[in-house]
This record gives sequence, structure tokens and C-alpha cells, in this order.
Amino acid sequence: MVKIKGNEIEEPSISDSFDRRAVKIANGIMATLKLLGIERDNVEIPMERNARLKAPASVEWYFEGRNLKYTYNLMPKFIENLYIVDKVLGLEVGKLLDEEISLEEFQREFSEDDDLGEQLVSAREVLGVGVEEKDFGVISKRYKDLAREYHPDVGGKHEEFLKINAAHKLIRKELT
Repeated sequence: MVKIKGNEIEEPSISDSFDRRAVKIANGIMATLKLLGIERDNVEIPMERNARLKAPASVEWYFEGRNLKYTYNLMPKFIENLYIVDKVLGLEVGKLLDEEISLEEFQREFSEDDDLGEQLVSAREVLGVGVEEKDFGVISKRYKDLAREYHPDVGGKHEEFLKINAAHKLIRKELT
């Protein structure tokens, strides 16, 4: 099971027909957004040429005057990332339609900073880990080492310590 945004989602098990299934999943995402009255013209789902390869999956849509987006990148294949995007979106749209969450909560959940990708790259650079590093254990170990080195109680630089904490917090939000 994968836990995302408070939801538990069964891990995808896709072993063949990757490209065909990616199109089917993208159509499922469109059908989910259609439940909210969102037309195809207001949705963008970038597709990978080869759905079997490692790549992030995302969907971006315009709803109630706001641009919303959801991206997932922790699975080893584009098709699996797209599957997770579809399941998360389906669950959250269901909560909105069942009035378990408000429109404001839904919009807040899917609002992403335009420069979030750049912020995550910068955060990884601050911690001194690779841009592609997704193992939170490795990232946390590096964070702890740097936090001990730069902690103000041991003579470290306070500003650097704050940068390290902010970087770790941003990456934790991405990966957990």
C-alpha cells in the first residue's frame, strides 16, 4: 500500500501493454474531472512516449477560477505514477462530491507553486544529495549530519541551520 494525502492506495501491478493502459488511465482521469464539470479543453495530462520508462506523471486543470495540479514521481515507471495520480484524484474528487471536504480544501490540496520543482532541486542541493534522490532515509541521514554540524548550540551558523531545516521539511512534504 502507498499512503498519499491521507489515502491508502494499492500499489499498481502493471506488467504489459503499458502505453495502451496509460491512455486508458488518462481517459479515467478525464472522466473523474468531468464529474466536476471540467471539460477536456481545461485539462492537461502530459503523456510519455514510452509509459514503461521512469518519468513523473501529472495532471493540470482549471477549476473554479484556479489552476490546479497534481504530480507524482515515486514509482519506477510513468504508467505507475499515472495510476497513482488517477487514484488520488478519484478519491479526492469523491470526497468533494460527498461533501467530506470543502471546495476550498480541495483547491488547497491541489494548488502547487509554479516553482515547486526548482525549490525541491534547491533543497536537495542544500542537503548535498543528488537531484534524483528519493530515498527519504538517505536524505534524513544527510540532514541529521548537517544539522549537528550547523546547530547554533555547537557554534554553527544559525542562517545555515534554518536553510537545512527548511530544505528537509520541503522534501519530507514531497516524499511522505
